[in-house]
Amino acid sequence: MATFTNTMLNPRLKAMIVPREHGAWGMLLVPLVTGAVVAAGHAMNPLALSLLLIVALALFWLRTTVEAWVGTSAIKAHTPRERRIVLSVASALSLVAVIAIASLFRLGYLGGLLIIGAVAALSFIVQAIVKRLGRRARMLAQIIGAVGLTSTAASAYYVATGQLNSTAVALWAANWLFACNQVHFVQLRIHAGRANSLGEKLQHGSMFLIGQSALFVAAALLSAKGIFPKYAMMAFLPVVIRGTAWFFCGPRRLDVHRLGFSELFQSILFGTLLCTAFMV
Repeated sequence: MATFTNTMLNPRLKAMIVPREHGAWGMLLVPLVTGAVVAAGHAMNPLALSLLLIVALALFWLRTTVEAWVGTSAIKAHTPRERRIVLSVASALSLVAVIAIASLFRLGYLGGLLIIGAVAALSFIVQAIVKRLGRRARMLAQIIGAVGLTSTAASAYYVATGQLNSTAVALWAANWLFACNQVHFVQLRIHAGRANSLGEKLQHGSMFLIGQSALFVAAALLSAKGIFPKYAMMAFLPVVIRGTAWFFCGPRRLDVHRLGFSELFQSILFGTLLCTAFMV
C-alpha cells in the first residue's frame, strides 16, 4: 500500500500509469452510456454491461502503461524501477481485462466482440504509427484513436441486446463524428489561443468551419437515408453552435480546465440528445 501511495504521489510515475487525456475519458464513457440507454428500450443485461465497463476501463488504462513501457508516449519509463512499476500495473490491468473478457465470451458474446475489438485494435495500432509522424499529425492520430474509444457505443448495445446490427453501428458512427468535432475544436482553441479578431480566428479556423459544416451535412444525409434516426442531426446542433459562436466572441484567454469542463458538458448534452433521437 505504501509503495502504491508513493507511486501516485510521484508526478512522473503517475503520468506513466494514469491516463492523462481527460477528454478521452468522455469519448470512452459517453458512447458506452448511449449504447446502454438506447439498448434499454429493447433489452438489458446488467451483468454483461458491468463486465464491459470493466473491460473498457482496464484496456483504456492499460494503453497508457503500455505506451510508457514501449516508449511511444511523451513520458517514457527509463529507469529499472520505473519499468518495474509500469510493468506491474500493466500486468494487473491485463489480468483484470482478460478475466472480464473471458466472462463475456462465456456469456455468448464472442463473435460480435471480436469484430468490434478487431476494428478498435486496428485503430489504436494506426494511431500509434501516425503519432510517430510528430506534432503536426497529433489531431489526425486522435481522430483515428477515437474510432476505438467510441466503439464502446456499439459494444454496450451489443452486450445489452445480443445484436450487432445497424443500430449498434449507427451509434458508433454518431459518437465518432461527434468525437471528431471535439478533437478538432480543442486543437483549434489550443493553437489559436492568442487569436482575438474574427480575421485572426478565421485564419486559424477555416478548416474547422469546413469540417463542422461537413459534419452537420453528413448527419443530415445519414438521417435522411434512414441510417441515423430522423432527429439525430439535432444532437449535433449544440456543438455546431458552440463552434461557430467562438469565432464571434470577444478576446478570451484560453483556460484549459474550463475548456475541458465545457467539452464534458457538450458530451453529456450530445449523449442525451442522441439517446432521445434513437428512442423517439
